[in-house]
Amino acid sequence: MLHQPASNAGSVERLEAEPVNAERHRRPLYEKRRKIFPKRAEGRFRRFKWLVMLVTLGIYYSTPWIRWDRGIHAPDQAVLIDLASRRFYFFFIEIWPQEFFFVAGLLVMAGFGLFLVTSAVGRAWCGYTCPQTVWVDLFLVVERFIEGDRNARMRLEATPWRLDKIRKRVGKHAIWLAIGVATGGAWIFYFADAPSLLAGLLTVDAPPVAYTTIAVLTTTTYVFGGLMREQVCTYMCPWPRIQAAMLDENSLVVTYNDWRGERRSRHAKKAAPAGEVVGDCVDCNACVAVCPMGIDIRDGQQLECITCALCIDACDGVMDKLGRERGLISYATLSDYAANMALATNNGATAVNPRRVRNANGVFVEQVRQFDWRIIFRPRVLLYFSVWALVGIGMLYALVARDRLELNVLHDRNPQYVVDSDGSVRNGYMVKLLNMIPEQRRITLTLDGMPSADMRIAGQAPGDGRSFSVAVDPDKVTPLKIFVTLPREKLAEAKDGFSLRAEDPSSHEQDVYRVNFNQPGTAK
Repeated sequence: MLHQPASNAGSVERLEAEPVNAERHRRPLYEKRRKIFPKRAEGRFRRFKWLVMLVTLGIYYSTPWIRWDRGIHAPDQAVLIDLASRRFYFFFIEIWPQEFFFVAGLLVMAGFGLFLVTSAVGRAWCGYTCPQTVWVDLFLVVERFIEGDRNARMRLEATPWRLDKIRKRVGKHAIWLAIGVATGGAWIFYFADAPSLLAGLLTVDAPPVAYTTIAVLTTTTYVFGGLMREQVCTYMCPWPRIQAAMLDENSLVVTYNDWRGERRSRHAKKAAPAGEVVGDCVDCNACVAVCPMGIDIRDGQQLECITCALCIDACDGVMDKLGRERGLISYATLSDYAANMALATNNGATAVNPRRVRNANGVFVEQVRQFDWRIIFRPRVLLYFSVWALVGIGMLYALVARDRLELNVLHDRNPQYVVDSDGSVRNGYMVKLLNMIPEQRRITLTLDGMPSADMRIAGQAPGDGRSFSVAVDPDKVTPLKIFVTLPREKLAEAKDGFSLRAEDPSSHEQDVYRVNFNQPGTAK
């Protein structure tokens, strides 16, 4: 596209939008919050944010209602954190307390995922998928629907409290509270059977902790998403401070390209005949008006910027009206920006001169560096991705290879052994068989080692003295009290102890536990 003069610059509306953190108007750190009235943006990034909001909210609100058949002995809720049974269900996956390392692995993956995304595309998490961002977007949809877009909301704010204003404000806050209640309600459905809990809530028969949780989450959602908004990101969230360590000169961040935008002028049509050097920025403040954080991206990189890219959409719309190339505000790397800035300023010897970056036809010269997607695949990003992928592969292997049968043996502490009248020595053990599938099965418990020893299970019919078939309940721990007896003349066999082996003959799953056998002179 050829660079054309701003002959139709008059068609561009100039918005009176003052950034909340403008350097030229610095205010005290603890001043009263100034309300921000972000204007609705239109463009590809805004559409992407709508898509992300619909997908994330849809997943959050609908997941507890998805059913998953695990048989008659297990809950049929696809995703359930069963605190009473100390179990976590995720579709076909079931996590027990002793498998908490899977949860730890997911947290590690989440951390490295954030590092990966931030090093590649800046604060994309903050701008698109952070819960605070998603719910603020949702609250803004409600606000715009009831009170109108930016100018209408500003006029309403300035008007006295009359019936129309009260009606709109009450309606808006009532819907915000309803969203907060739905948010808290959806959260508790992850911890109990959703249909049963909903029925209990409606009949005021649910546990008190359910109502307390809904009240707390309703309050936080309403306050953070509706009242505090950008202040949560600026003052409460630690990620803006941490992200600096994740960024480098090749990270993509939302950037105002002042090497082509300066000097700003609202009168480019008059400036051209006068020989004045002006850039593409017409100082319309559209980028400030759409910013949900209330900042001016033209002031450079700022802690408050969540890289939502709505300023890109706003600026691209203005450039389309003016017949100029898009990208005055764009995703760019610091290295590309620095190279283009050096070109526009003759390596810093002069002020920005946009004519240095264009040829006689108004087209960008070849030396201007444009975005190259290959910059994403650099060593730092690949390192984060490798660690993230290795953790994921390790967890997947552990998940697939894990046994669903576990054996735990605890030696009696008092007495540690008993000497029978014939001189034989008997040891007692508490055995726990953990059946980690929702089906009843029979497990063979076998004594290996100490060939002269005899085993007996309390309450069970005698077997052959070395092996017993035990029925274990589905998805539960089955406790057994066993006694192992060794004749007096064979006590030497107890030197190395013995093993208990639990095996499922149908699936050939097994677990082995090494056990000590105490006798006079060796008790511990």
